[in-house]
Amino acid sequence: MIERENKITAAEAGGQDDQLDLTLRPKTLGEYVGQEDAKMNLRVAIGAAKTRSEPVEHILLYGPPGLGKTTLANIVAREMGVNIKVTSGPAIEKQGDLASILTNLQENDILFIDEIHRLKTQIEEILYSAMEDYALDLIIGKGPAARSMRLTLPKFTLIGATTKVGTLSAPLRDRFGHIYKLDFYREEEIRQIVRRSAKLLGVGMDEPAMAEVGKSARRTPRIANRLLKRLRDFATVEHCGKIDAPFAKKCLKLLGVDMLGLDKTDRQILVTIIEKFNGGPVGLSAIAAATAEETETIEDWYEPYLLQIGFLDRTRQGRVVTENAYLHLEIDYPEKQNQKLRNLFN
Repeated sequence: MIERENKITAAEAGGQDDQLDLTLRPKTLGEYVGQEDAKMNLRVAIGAAKTRSEPVEHILLYGPPGLGKTTLANIVAREMGVNIKVTSGPAIEKQGDLASILTNLQENDILFIDEIHRLKTQIEEILYSAMEDYALDLIIGKGPAARSMRLTLPKFTLIGATTKVGTLSAPLRDRFGHIYKLDFYREEEIRQIVRRSAKLLGVGMDEPAMAEVGKSARRTPRIANRLLKRLRDFATVEHCGKIDAPFAKKCLKLLGVDMLGLDKTDRQILVTIIEKFNGGPVGLSAIAAATAEETETIEDWYEPYLLQIGFLDRTRQGRVVTENAYLHLEIDYPEKQNQKLRNLFN
């Protein structure tokens, strides 16, 4: 039986969509679409651990949001037949919080820490001995009366998820036996996910409509499922028996999502750089100030996809909008920008 200890942020809490997300998540590696390299290696690691009757080595999953890191953690627990306790870096505020979680684990359990890069340094240091020696070193008291105490922990697997692997300290990163990067999905893989989710939700949908959702999902399963649920809402309200491509296009347009998955904020970021900063280069903080968005939101959510599709370039001087973005936005590409880019990369 798999348990979950949910100490996660309010944005991830409750609600009908969250229940649907749990329903749509694959339960086994066989059901999980995409990320073939990570799946293959995890399958080997799980098989070897089960044969030796020991926990899987600690696993670090990194990549942009929405690519299935939490889903993979739950699948590993299910495949191993063990409990999983879920928390997040910001939720662990004191050393005692982590100590309480670790001492309540059972043999071979999995502890999943989302946003592990946001752990405080003093809390991260407790993990070193816990991961390496399955022991918890605590300091009792203060000043001259302080003494150290070591508690033995059951053997467990830590699965960490992060969007910023570069910000993890080297001592913590080096203690993970498996480190896998999750990449953006291919359109065909997104269509497979939409096809499976539509079936689970009982949504009538033809293949061209699924292709429209696939193209607009930013190569991200979480977004694909979210768009599918919004299309289902439109279909329910308008009494549409089966979603076809024209209906899907109309709904996506009403949602402000274009054929490449860009939404209003994506376009605002690109247009702001073009109009206020002459196409760049410009620093991230200046973009955030000009668009009234948080720096972290732009860097973690919007920028990775814009870089992936070739609409932004990162240079030492800052972000630069590419010619492809100008064409997509139907804005004339100035020749001086072309010369500026050549100078930046030469």
